[in-house]
Amino acid sequence: MNMNQPIEKTREIILVADDDAGDVAALGRLLHPHYDVFAAPSGERALQIAAGIPKPDLILLDVLMPEMDGYEVLIRLRDNPATRDIPVIFISGLDSIEDEEKGLELGAVDYIAKPYRPPIILARVHTWLELKRSRDRLRDQNAILEAEVDKRLKENQQVQGQLLHSEKMAAIGQLAAGIAHEINNPVGFVTSNLKTLDIYKRDILEILDTYETLEAACAPDAEALLKIHALKQQKDFGFIRTDLDQLIAESQQGMARVAKIVSDLKDFAHAENKEWLWADLNNGLDSTLNIVRNEIKYHCTLNKAYGDIPKVYCMASQINQVLLNLLVNAAQAIPEKGEITVRTGQEGEEVFVAIADTGSGIPAGNLKRIFEPFFTTKPVGKGTGLGLAISFDIVQKHKGRIEVESTVGKGTTFTVWLPVNSQVEDAARKAS
Repeated sequence: MNMNQPIEKTREIILVADDDAGDVAALGRLLHPHYDVFAAPSGERALQIAAGIPKPDLILLDVLMPEMDGYEVLIRLRDNPATRDIPVIFISGLDSIEDEEKGLELGAVDYIAKPYRPPIILARVHTWLELKRSRDRLRDQNAILEAEVDKRLKENQQVQGQLLHSEKMAAIGQLAAGIAHEINNPVGFVTSNLKTLDIYKRDILEILDTYETLEAACAPDAEALLKIHALKQQKDFGFIRTDLDQLIAESQQGMARVAKIVSDLKDFAHAENKEWLWADLNNGLDSTLNIVRNEIKYHCTLNKAYGDIPKVYCMASQINQVLLNLLVNAAQAIPEKGEITVRTGQEGEEVFVAIADTGSGIPAGNLKRIFEPFFTTKPVGKGTGLGLAISFDIVQKHKGRIEVESTVGKGTTFTVWLPVNSQVEDAARKAS
């Protein structure tokens, strides 16, 4: 038995704090068969051992000690968060009611007056250690329950966030579909009118050509002919004639672009469309780039390097959502001027879409967390922290994966890998 040096805890530990070596030895012989026993000859040493490792499970404390009595030791034990929960039993030669009341009021769990009987000491020690074990178990169970509640709360927040995002995407899809329908009508009749106008233009120019042929038959100094020549010069008829073709052609090209944007918007934003089908990722990328063009064109140079890839079995609207998130993140990662490079290709039974930017990059410490729900490095109000988390979930649902490589100050590359074999199709059919 080593009664002065703390040892590795194998059994419950009892600290005996008493300046009487005989009492310490007697208590040690009594308790050692059942517990590990530490001894402290002074109040100061008792406080040091109590705050050390391993901590005692119970303290037997004498009241009358030099320099610092047991009452002061107990007050300081209770003031220290590391020792305030250790039960203390006073063992003292002071046997008055007042002394016992004072000890209990200060926080002792029991008070035993000397001379004590060994069976009483053993019984009281056993009782209070059993109570401490029960209290510790309850504390541990409470900690486990609190951790579980915290975990469930975070999971609920994640699910709620995903539901809100899904509802938002569905609402955007419905709104986009409605807007696209409304835009389609004027686009349709303006396009039709431009075609008719082009026909009318040719007819009018044919008539004018005929008039110009007749001009040759008129006297060169005829008053009417002079007026016509003056009007042509005033209105710059030669320029109008050549520019008219270009104006109509540019208008037709513009309307064709509007129609393409509307078509891409309808294809992209139908979030309610959960149909699995074989889709061309290159076409999906072009549609998505059309949607985010305004986000990119002012400060990013776009480079495209599409490979000859097979179609993949997927929910096209959801994969487009993933591509949109990655493209918007790439654009936002570039503070001023930079480049975004989009590549596609095939390796084995997988196709990939790689989106690289020359932006600010992601610190190594954040790379492990970027797919966590609600984690974002963007300023408050600029990001919810859900875009990458939902993208990760969508790609996993498609039996694929997302890889990321980043260097601070140089840029980031996200690569989406999707399988092209029939396993995904089989899994999707079983799930439905």
